[in-house]
Amino acid sequence: MTAEELGVPLPSRTVRRATVLLIALRIGYAYNWFDVGPALPAIGSHFSVGVADWGLLLAAFLVGAGGFQVPAGLLARRYGSRLVSLAGTGLLAVGSLGGAFAPDFPALLALRLFAGIGAGLFFSPAIGLVASLYPEGRRGVPVGTFSSAFSAGAALGLLGSSFLVPLLGWRWALAIGGIMLGVVTLAALIGIPRTAGAPSRTPSAAGIPTALRFRGTWAVGLAFIGLEGASFATGQFIVPYGETVLGWAALLAGGVGMMFVLPSVIGGPVGGSVAERYRNHRTQFVVTAVLAAAVLLALPVAGWEVAIAIGTVFSFGYGVIYAVMYVLPHYWRSIPSGEIPLAIGLFNSIQLAGGAVVSALFAWVVAEHGYSVGWWFLSGAMVATLVALVALPPTPSSAAGHPPAAGEPAPLGAPDR
Repeated sequence: MTAEELGVPLPSRTVRRATVLLIALRIGYAYNWFDVGPALPAIGSHFSVGVADWGLLLAAFLVGAGGFQVPAGLLARRYGSRLVSLAGTGLLAVGSLGGAFAPDFPALLALRLFAGIGAGLFFSPAIGLVASLYPEGRRGVPVGTFSSAFSAGAALGLLGSSFLVPLLGWRWALAIGGIMLGVVTLAALIGIPRTAGAPSRTPSAAGIPTALRFRGTWAVGLAFIGLEGASFATGQFIVPYGETVLGWAALLAGGVGMMFVLPSVIGGPVGGSVAERYRNHRTQFVVTAVLAAAVLLALPVAGWEVAIAIGTVFSFGYGVIYAVMYVLPHYWRSIPSGEIPLAIGLFNSIQLAGGAVVSALFAWVVAEHGYSVGWWFLSGAMVATLVALVALPPTPSSAAGHPPAAGEPAPLGAPDR
């Protein structure tokens, strides 16, 4: 719910402060997502596990994050997006810090799953909260910036962990991320007003929420399973790939890995702006995703210079895609505005669950056939899942919560108009 719907518009200074704090939380959230990648060889050596088990460790986080996206949307509808999103970052901080003290590999798996649950509770309510702070027509840039802040945090996680693991060990690398996120969460509890993201005053309709039945939600979720798996696997595995296969120094590998996530910081605001200016969202999705998949094909024959160029194009591309993705539900008029976090939660859940499978399969392919085949597998997965965009309905010209226009596609299970 927006501040205007509450009848008490927030001052612009309060909106800016809340936005900055939410972006900082997004950065810390991503840091604690990606700081595990550079630590994988050290974790594997410590617990005597191999590459396939690394994939399980990464998938455990994705399973937790994906499995709790829809519950997060439902909880936000009842208790408000501020409360649920901050509870999520608190759990993520605790899970990340706890992972630093894991006595064995199964315990570390369980703690990464717990951390992933916190991540799942944070994201969709938080992005709905960011959008609620701004009126229609002005959401694209803040939503895109919030989305792409993930890449800033991921880049910091990759580079910071690449530096901290050789210096202090993998346990301290994980602990520092959890502590930092905990501090930012406390600041957000103080700095984001309670009226921001308050529960909707509109009674929920009986039955299955519209956001869970709308075919556009499912189309977006299924279409980017490949992208989710590829962005996660490249971000986490590029550092150990550079170190163990290509013989790069730890900081060089971390720097290259950073370029597989950081340029999407630019792609996010660009994508958010484009998404609000133009309504050809299916074309935006397909062209950008195919380009990102194409450059990934060249990774097996790339030195570090070319790898940086590949990472730049790839991460800029998925930054654009995710920003368009998160702006889009605000223009699905069949969905009440209070259900937008639920819609985002559903397609994120589909993507994260599917991405966990893609990431685990990538680790298996690498273990059986090597990294070259693994990178090609990711590129193919990105393109293959785009077929679901056939079901994406056209984007209407005004915001969600308005009565559906004649001819606008009905939710799944509803009669066509």
